[in-house]
Amino acid sequence: MTPETNAFDQPDHEPNSPDQVGGGVNLSTFDQEYDQAEAPDFDDLPDGKYQVRIESVRMAESQKHDPMIKWDLIVISGQLAGRHIFKNSVITQASLPFVKGDLKTLGVQLPKFSDLPNHLQELLDKRLQVTKKTKDEFTNVYFNKLLAIPDGGGTGKEPAPF
Repeated sequence: MTPETNAFDQPDHEPNSPDQVGGGVNLSTFDQEYDQAEAPDFDDLPDGKYQVRIESVRMAESQKHDPMIKWDLIVISGQLAGRHIFKNSVITQASLPFVKGDLKTLGVQLPKFSDLPNHLQELLDKRLQVTKKTKDEFTNVYFNKLLAIPDGGGTGKEPAPF
């Protein structure tokens, strides 16, 4: 290799050759099970109110390079328990009051907004009531109120109280 080249300039094998694409993996032992397996249905949850637990929350960047909070919420009660609701809170001048409202609902008071990444861990496992609303192709998830459900509560066997 010369200083002007690197290991990625020249492939050491033919791209997409059968031995590289499949990796020589033998899947024949799954043929019968695959034929009988039912693919899960991942339709969107219907609009409505849900009791959820915050599974994960992280900072990310939108397609327009605005900062955003990515929420993964898991339904903890009712027939749809275990399903996920995803929410992206893009942070702009116009959306800042809504982001602050979500954080207030969750009991988060920040001395300065730039401290938010340091407080995300505190949000995990919080339980809250949310409302999911869809209009045209847009879905919004609203944080309604924090719930006082102890750990282990909301197993999905009891009906939702609303």
